[in-house]
Amino acid sequence: MLGSEEQKEPGVPESMKGEIMERSGNGFDSIDEYIRGFPTEVQRILNRLREVIRKAAPDAEEKISYRMPTFFLHGNLVHFAAYRSHIGFYPTPSGIEAFKLELSAYKGAKGSVQFPIDEPLPYELVSRIVSFRVAETRKLAEERLKKKVHQR
Repeated sequence: MLGSEEQKEPGVPESMKGEIMERSGNGFDSIDEYIRGFPTEVQRILNRLREVIRKAAPDAEEKISYRMPTFFLHGNLVHFAAYRSHIGFYPTPSGIEAFKLELSAYKGAKGSVQFPIDEPLPYELVSRIVSFRVAETRKLAEERLKKKVHQR
């Protein structure tokens, strides 16, 4: 599942795990500001995750929503956040369901998955999930538009 490129990225040292949650507790105006609040190793992970999401969703708008970095395209596309022991990725329940077999190795819930912070993130999988969400949100937006046109 993980490519060789992903396996080269170092995890976060055990000594830094306790700091992460405390540094992310404030409100932020931008994703850049959010990421700057973390240790360098975590910033590297978050910046790479952001880059992967941007590449899979180039038309999405970046913003902070629910106090987390968010990509918006016809609605909330995905969110992500750093915590003491994991990176939370929130692609909505449909994104989790569509990739449930591949995500089964990770702790998660109905609309979220936790990638351990001391292990390489599955960036290729994240990219595929984001691409799925882009297609899904575009389809839903088209359906809403058709419904509006027919109501007139």
